[in-house]
Amino acid sequence: MIRLERRAVPSRLWTVATPVAAVLATMVAGGILFAALGKNPAEAIRMIFWDPLFGPNASYFRGQLLVKAGPLILIAAGLAVGFRAGVWNIGAEGQYIMGAIAGAGVALAAYPAESPMIFPAMVLAGALGGWAWAMIPAVLKARFGTSEILVSLMMVYVAQNLLAYMAFGPMKNPQGFGFPGSRNLQQYPSAHNPELIAGTGMHWGVVAAFVAVIGTYVLMHRHIAGFRIRVAGDAPKAARFAGVVPGRLIAFCLGLSGALAGLAGLFEVAGPSGQITDSFNAGYGFTAIIVAFLGRLHPVGILLAGLLMALTYIGGDLAQLMLRLPAAAIQAFQGMLLFFLLGFDLLTNFRIRLGRARA
Repeated sequence: MIRLERRAVPSRLWTVATPVAAVLATMVAGGILFAALGKNPAEAIRMIFWDPLFGPNASYFRGQLLVKAGPLILIAAGLAVGFRAGVWNIGAEGQYIMGAIAGAGVALAAYPAESPMIFPAMVLAGALGGWAWAMIPAVLKARFGTSEILVSLMMVYVAQNLLAYMAFGPMKNPQGFGFPGSRNLQQYPSAHNPELIAGTGMHWGVVAAFVAVIGTYVLMHRHIAGFRIRVAGDAPKAARFAGVVPGRLIAFCLGLSGALAGLAGLFEVAGPSGQITDSFNAGYGFTAIIVAFLGRLHPVGILLAGLLMALTYIGGDLAQLMLRLPAAAIQAFQGMLLFFLLGFDLLTNFRIRLGRARA
């Protein structure tokens, strides 16, 4: 029989080295996958990890790195707080969509007025949209004991249908010649989220991501609330004796992660994406889960993991274009990262034993 036996003291070296080992294992497994598809594995791996930084046209791709990393870091920072408390928000993709819809709705309602207050109002609406969507599983969890995993995940599909409804219905551009999608907010100065430094990809969403990293670090490591969150995740019964109210903790964690996901959606629709379309959601909410765990649920680790995952997005697009790799292969490659990370984490905390357990 094969059984798992918890290690008395997990290796600190392996705890730190696990993300690196997961990345290397993903490269090997990804190479095998690409070879099975008839592509040169070395060329594919080089194109994903090397060419966007040092290959031809690297200056352009480096500018796109922050564009892709911003929403991943912003969403993952909020998710990590809840994950540390044992609150599993798997529906950040839906909160990201609802934040975009709410923020774009403010801009489209104000069009064509020009005012410096429109963009701040959009930011507030985006955060509230994501927060409100996240509070639905929070209330159901606190009041009826439902699984926040299932509820938040199922609500992603509701949000996707609302997105399509808005793109084909209320938010459809009346001057868009019948094509689905809202007005392009990049052409509306008061609602546009522009590049702050030309050629760098730095916009207000990236600034918000860095602020979120700093804010969550202070919360988790320099504030009593962070201590309570960690205790709730490690020892729920002890947390109750320490005065932690489970319902409030669930509402705080889900609300925070929802608000940050909503902000990510707002900054994306007002900047790089530019408009509400039925294909607006790019999977950032799901990929941010990988980023959070790859960063060991630590703000600084999430910053680095977000940049790495953004690199796979850019390199993956490049590989699809140059090597004609299918998009599903790139998504599988990204998913392997979480698979190997969780696998190595398991082996770090448990050892495999063969034979029957002694009584």
